[in-house]
Amino acid sequence: MSRTIVVGVDGSGCSDCAVERAIELATGLGDTLLIAYEIEPPHRNVGDERREARNALEEIGRPLVDAAVARATEAGVAAEPVLVPQRPAEALLSLASERDARMIVVGSASERPLTGIILGSVPHKLVHRSSVPVLVVPMPDD
Repeated sequence: MSRTIVVGVDGSGCSDCAVERAIELATGLGDTLLIAYEIEPPHRNVGDERREARNALEEIGRPLVDAAVARATEAGVAAEPVLVPQRPAEALLSLASERDARMIVVGSASERPLTGIILGSVPHKLVHRSSVPVLVVPMPDD
C-alpha cells in the first residue's frame, strides 16, 4: 500500500540531502513524496508587509519544490509540490497528519547545540512533537 513521505525543503545543502534520501526511501517503499516549503513570514508582520513577505517567500519556495519534484520524477518517484502558509515545524506536522504520512524527512545543518536550543531548530521540534517517525539527514562530511 502506497503511503506518503513528507519532505521539508529550504534550499540548503542539507535540504538537498534530505530530498535525495527521501527519494531513495520512496523508491524502496513505493511511496509518494510530498515536498513542502513553508511560506509563513518569521516575524509578525501585518497588512501589506505580511502579504509582501509571503509573496517573497513563495517566489523563493516555488522553484525549490518544483526542482525537488523534478528530481523525484526523474528517479521514477511520484511527488507533489506544496507551499504551506505555516511556520516550518507546524507545516510539516500538519501535512504529516493530514496525509497520514509514513514519516517526515528533513535535513540538519551542523549547527552548534546551543544555537538550536536558543533558536529552536526545526528537526528538534519535529522529533519532540511528531506522531510519525522523523528522519533527520545530516550533511555528508565531504
